[in-house]
Amino acid sequence: MKKSNRKNKISLLKRITMSPDICHGKPCIRGMRYPVEIILELLSAGMTIEEILADYEDLEKEDILAALAFAARLSRIKRIQSISA
Repeated sequence: MKKSNRKNKISLLKRITMSPDICHGKPCIRGMRYPVEIILELLSAGMTIEEILADYEDLEKEDILAALAFAARLSRIKRIQSISA
């Protein structure tokens, strides 16, 4: 990964915040009550970035990209272990 891309990704990830007082500590966009998981669900349902931004006017394109960067980082785990009930 180029150095400028890495810097951009780090900058995007700073938009993801976690606070026990907001959405029960779930990762959210810029301290607002927009959990990353909701943004990812909207995208996976087929909404475009532009459609999401039209529906949620206080979000910015970089917020959506930050949610994707956050999800990409989480997917880099080394191993998934099954949890039995």
